[in-house]
Amino acid sequence: MGYFRIVNASSPEATGPGAATAADPGRVVLLTTSHRVAPGLLSWPAWQALRAADSVLCSDGAHPQLPYLREAGIAVAEAAPTARELVDACAGGRTVVVVATGEGEPALTDGLARLAGSGRVRMPELELLPASYDLPGARLLDLVQVMDRIRAECPWSSRQTHEGLAKYGIEEAYELVEAIEAGDREELREELGDVLLQVVFHSRIAEEHPEKPFSIDDVAGGIVAKLIHRHPHVFGDEKAETPEDVKAHWLRTKAEEKRRTSVTEGIPLGQPGLALAAKLAARARVAGLDVPLPEGDDIGYTLLALAARAESAGTDPETALRAAARTYRDAIRRAEGVDPDRADG
Repeated sequence: MGYFRIVNASSPEATGPGAATAADPGRVVLLTTSHRVAPGLLSWPAWQALRAADSVLCSDGAHPQLPYLREAGIAVAEAAPTARELVDACAGGRTVVVVATGEGEPALTDGLARLAGSGRVRMPELELLPASYDLPGARLLDLVQVMDRIRAECPWSSRQTHEGLAKYGIEEAYELVEAIEAGDREELREELGDVLLQVVFHSRIAEEHPEKPFSIDDVAGGIVAKLIHRHPHVFGDEKAETPEDVKAHWLRTKAEEKRRTSVTEGIPLGQPGLALAAKLAARARVAGLDVPLPEGDDIGYTLLALAARAESAGTDPETALRAAARTYRDAIRRAEGVDPDRADG
């Protein structure tokens, strides 16, 4: 959120030093805050404006900032003045700070704009002063709050379990991959949100476990700790010159954390076959194991060998096959006389 101010052409600031008189129209400061930041954590310019104000108004008696402002010695009047009343309150060079509600006082600002547009009222100087800003990731707090309410009040969501939602996690992951492959930025943003929803939903359900509950904060805290531990070249003193160095350290640290006796442990066998084959080949290669591929006439062994060869060459066989399949699909559609670029129904 930026900072702007509208200075009336006939205001003292516009007419030069020493122009302030009893007819000085004064100043209105609209103070906005983010509900995603703890109340009371205001910027220094905001505190300066509050302490220098002739009066501080707030239309919401339950505004979360009010207890902190009053504790700091700021007298706040609970009032919802009209635009004209606010202009009159500023007459004589007075400064009035309005602590905005969550909506930003649109009725008041619209009224002030109408007065200014009429040309019949000498307007005070108008300022919008952000008192607190959202930090990166702050909207995740909104998602957690929305999920809490949906879990409590929605007849469908309140009955869901980890097991019942599992299929949606798989579906959303595939839809995300499809959006990436299609290069559709809007679709990518939406599908990332759907995947994120699965994380938040499962974390909310996990809070209700009678014996081993955990929350979204536990989930986030765990992955933060893991990322820091597995990136000593970023957060510590170790060096990594190439992506291969990073990957080797990641796998070594992961094996130590999991106390695994085999590089194959932790590989989900339920993933698509080509991806599974490539993952096994990658683990063996990174571990320096020279394991001959099993031979046989079965098509499965042929596909295994192709997947291992693709992985060794730096190609994801699953992605490569999906790309080839899309090309084949388009060829089939052209043979049918159908536009290959049309959306699937």
